[in-house]
Amino acid sequence: MTIIEEAFTRLYPDKDFRYDAKIKYSNHFKDYNANVKLYGNNLEFGLSRKWKSVSQEIRIGLLKELMLNLFGGKKITMNIDLYNKFIKNLHISINKSISDPILEASFERVNNIYFNGLIEQPNLIFGKSSRSSLASYEYSTDTINFSIILKKDLDVLDYVMYHELLHKKLKFKHKNGKSFHHTAEFKKSEKQFENQKEMEQRLKRLTSWRFC
Repeated sequence: MTIIEEAFTRLYPDKDFRYDAKIKYSNHFKDYNANVKLYGNNLEFGLSRKWKSVSQEIRIGLLKELMLNLFGGKKITMNIDLYNKFIKNLHISINKSISDPILEASFERVNNIYFNGLIEQPNLIFGKSSRSSLASYEYSTDTINFSIILKKDLDVLDYVMYHELLHKKLKFKHKNGKSFHHTAEFKKSEKQFENQKEMEQRLKRLTSWRFC
């Protein structure tokens, strides 16, 4: 029995496995990213090569998570729990070697004021001049990517930095096969930023889209 068939059988014990399935490990993915495709009877999982050295039980959790996204269902299993814990703790072993002076200064301000200096600095980079996504935190690389338009207002940059560091601190909640990033705890914490309503208005002046 292949690892794919084992994951499927554990997840859907009442269903027959009737797929021509395979896993492709590739360097084209960012670290620990993955996807799944179904075309006809072919079930193909694409995984970052980083997954090759991860324990089988955690990889089964990853495959189950992808299957739930593809086939549907609301299940919590030991393997999915192991997978989510693995993702949440990846930042511990990630190399932090990428930084930008403007972002580093923002991180230090926000970390000292709102987190008592207890947050470990992630990789901090400016990306494209995007208005559809002002910033995002990637668990698998412990990296926050900021839109370059945030250089126009450093106070708003600090607010966005705070938002993304909350993602790093609070991680996500997993329930019924879905991951929730903006939980009630997250939203309550976000409101603790000084002049939060004003920051939201200034954010809207930069773009009509909100960060994620």
